[in-house]
Amino acid sequence: MKSLFPRRNTLFRGIAVALLASPSVAALAQDAAATAEAAPQELDAVVVTGVRASMARAVELKREAGTVQDSISALELGKFPDDNVADSLSHITGVAISRTAGGEGQKVSVRGLGPEYTITTFNGRILATDGAGRDFAFDVLPADVISGADVVKGAQASLTEGAIGGLINLRSASPFDQKGQHGAVRLEGDRNLMSELNGGKLSAVYSNTFADDTIGVVVGTVYAKRKDRTDVAGNDGGWTRNPDPTDESWLWGNAWGGSIDPNGNGELDPEEYGLIGPGQFRVGSILEEKKRTAFTAKVEWRPTSDLRVTVDGLKTRLDSPQVGYQQSYYPLYAPGRWENMVVRNGVVTAFDITSDDPELRLNPELLNQTEHRVVDTDLFGANVHWQASDNLLLVGDVYRSSSERRSGGQDTYVVLRMNQPNTSHFWLDKGVPNVEATFADGRQLAAGLANGEFGPSDFNTHYFSLAGDNVRDQITGSNVGGELYVGELNIDKIKFGIGHNQRKKSRDLVNNSLNGGADYYSGDNAINVGLLGGNVLSRSFNLPHFMDESGSVFPRSFLAFDVPAYIEALKAYNGTRPDGTPYDYAAAGPVWNPLESYRVTEKTWTGYVELEMAGERWDANAGVRLVKTRTTAQAWDAKITKIVENGAWNYTATYAEPSSIYQTSDYTYALPSANFSWHFSEDLLLRLGAAKTMARPAVSTLAPTNTTESVSWGEFTQIYGGNAELKPYTANQADASLEWYFAENSIFNFAVYYKKIKNQITTSWEPGEDIGVGPILDAAGNAITDGPTLFNIMRPINGDHAKVHGYEIGAQHFWDNGFGVRAQYTRNWSSSWVDGEERPLEGIAPSVYSLGVMYERGPWSAGVTADRTDGFVTATNVLGAGFNEVADPITWVTAHVSYEYDKHLTFSLEGRNLLDEANTYSINGNPLLSQGYYRYGRGITLGVSYRF
Repeated sequence: MKSLFPRRNTLFRGIAVALLASPSVAALAQDAAATAEAAPQELDAVVVTGVRASMARAVELKREAGTVQDSISALELGKFPDDNVADSLSHITGVAISRTAGGEGQKVSVRGLGPEYTITTFNGRILATDGAGRDFAFDVLPADVISGADVVKGAQASLTEGAIGGLINLRSASPFDQKGQHGAVRLEGDRNLMSELNGGKLSAVYSNTFADDTIGVVVGTVYAKRKDRTDVAGNDGGWTRNPDPTDESWLWGNAWGGSIDPNGNGELDPEEYGLIGPGQFRVGSILEEKKRTAFTAKVEWRPTSDLRVTVDGLKTRLDSPQVGYQQSYYPLYAPGRWENMVVRNGVVTAFDITSDDPELRLNPELLNQTEHRVVDTDLFGANVHWQASDNLLLVGDVYRSSSERRSGGQDTYVVLRMNQPNTSHFWLDKGVPNVEATFADGRQLAAGLANGEFGPSDFNTHYFSLAGDNVRDQITGSNVGGELYVGELNIDKIKFGIGHNQRKKSRDLVNNSLNGGADYYSGDNAINVGLLGGNVLSRSFNLPHFMDESGSVFPRSFLAFDVPAYIEALKAYNGTRPDGTPYDYAAAGPVWNPLESYRVTEKTWTGYVELEMAGERWDANAGVRLVKTRTTAQAWDAKITKIVENGAWNYTATYAEPSSIYQTSDYTYALPSANFSWHFSEDLLLRLGAAKTMARPAVSTLAPTNTTESVSWGEFTQIYGGNAELKPYTANQADASLEWYFAENSIFNFAVYYKKIKNQITTSWEPGEDIGVGPILDAAGNAITDGPTLFNIMRPINGDHAKVHGYEIGAQHFWDNGFGVRAQYTRNWSSSWVDGEERPLEGIAPSVYSLGVMYERGPWSAGVTADRTDGFVTATNVLGAGFNEVADPITWVTAHVSYEYDKHLTFSLEGRNLLDEANTYSINGNPLLSQGYYRYGRGITLGVSYRF
């Protein structure tokens, strides 16, 4: 029986060698072929240029897909809709993104499920990452090297496994997209209106086919340099919450200095159960100079219509060092420290600190935090498509992907503490806490910093953390597969394939916490900065528009704190410690930390069989994928032999010699899937899908690492990184999607989905555990507490199960007058159970929506888009059961306008974050309990491009 809509059979029989982007073949590409061209380019002769054509291509890809999918395509050769791939993906139905410094999109979530539930491939090949997980950081990849991206929300046996939320496949251009010689050069300049910092980018791409169009080459390069600033406020020390005898999850509390006691009777009264107050908070700004380079190339050889050989590669470098100038305040409660407390709804919202005790008064701090992030990412591969006969297509692919970041010991978190008597007042009335301080000599904190009244002698050395990790991730893969045309019994073809990939990921943490170096210059061993000489503190300075949207009261000026000069001054200092020994910088320097270092090797074998079927008004695919993975993990452990108190909230732990820990595990899964499409008409179809899917744990959670670094500031918590026995997430999922292609390049779609997730990974909290540590000692070795010293323990665990369901609505339409609209809305509901207890599922946004209005006619193109993500839980039970950290809602607005002067020359203007929105985090959405504030400012980009 032949299909009423013969385009699918024609697609297979007429251009089987050139199939590139339908998920059915993209799936083969991702697993058995990893073809570089993931779109059926020979389907028609339309050249994709401009917003309208880009969106039309996305509609075509969705229509031809074998499962639920959305796509985006380049506006033209070497030009993506947004400067950042993640930003472009955020316009797709059900997609939300998180942002890094400067407001650039970095991580992608699909259908509310966080980045750990997604997997990203490039031309069907898994991309290595520089982070702890498998989720790809999109800021390492310039958008200019991408020609399109597919977000596959359903499942097929032939698709790469590892995604429950969605599979994101990025595609590079092929020289046969447009035969002949083509190229483009683009120059852009940008400016941030908040920071008043500038940047620029130069990109070029060249494509050509020759030798009677049997050989094609496309090459591209990008160089970008941008200065960014992000205004930040955080709560590094967390909020203090009193013990609550009525709450089994918070019997011990985390009030390090003693329970908050408003009535001063020395007792924990019922009205004080679970009382919350400030711990530590900071405000400041992160300055970043981001340099990004990329080179991509592809060579294709098509000697006959039956054979295609492709060799391609991608190499990028992201060099983005950050320097953060921040002010840090440590108003942690201790008996006799807080006066005139005001309590509102279980939160201490105001108090004074007037003590003249150096350990109890407020000692404002200068915090310099730097991050050395230089990431090298590459991917190289070769691919062969051979139409062996009229009925058999064979495909083979090999590749290697790697990512490396070498930051060991180069990141800093360095604090100088003020040493002058003062009185201070704190109060909470909005997101960022308020602080005022008056010193005994009459100086005001804010005015004194602004007027340069404070100098080196007003500060002592304090916390001195030097850290950073060296991460290397390498993936090698090989796949062989094919398609066998059947043409009988409603079976169009049988797809099959086998594959193997190996992932080796290592992390070597280099820091000075394990050897006590972070506290070497603090407490009784602090040095007055005035004795160090040099230019440690040089001048006061202000940043334009700093935190002017927060509305809170705190100093707006900074002292220039030069950490490299500070380190050199410490090395040269020849003073004597209180115990009579000389200061020795070597004792404080960073060393390899085995407790948080690991080696993980993961070997995976896969095989699949998939049938593609079609009837008069329907088409379908069904198959099964077999996955076998073996994991080997190495880490190290060292027991705490003693803890010494150096001063208030200042401790040093001594460790035994580390010993290696080895763990192995393996698992095998059968992942069946089926998709069915019913064509009511040429323009209306219904898709149904069901599958079992899986997502592997983050690589870091497979290694049995642990840390007790928080002992340094008096929080006795042991955090376990993971273990190799953690099981992958699995999900039984179902999808239904109604798609109405009511006009050319237009669509209205409505989809519902359901996922039951097993073994989701969450965090356990085990308070008051004995881990074998005796009493705390003073500097002379005398016990000052009764042993044992109890620790709170955090560790990743597999939860029982979780459920996610929701719906999507999307629409896109262009009118003949040049105007167009694109809109989408996704609603999620989720719940999770751990040890029989229901809790929110982290990282799932309840709703995501987007609205875009476009105009394209003649030489003009313009548009504005608003993307909104509602608030969602990012971490559960941070202050006991029911006290969750949430990301607050955010709306991100972008706009663009361009003018095509002639067929060669185009000018463009783009705007980002036009509402000047900030990313904020809080406890349960309570604005008084801020967890974080990140403001990026508005940005504009002016560009010019020349095409030939």
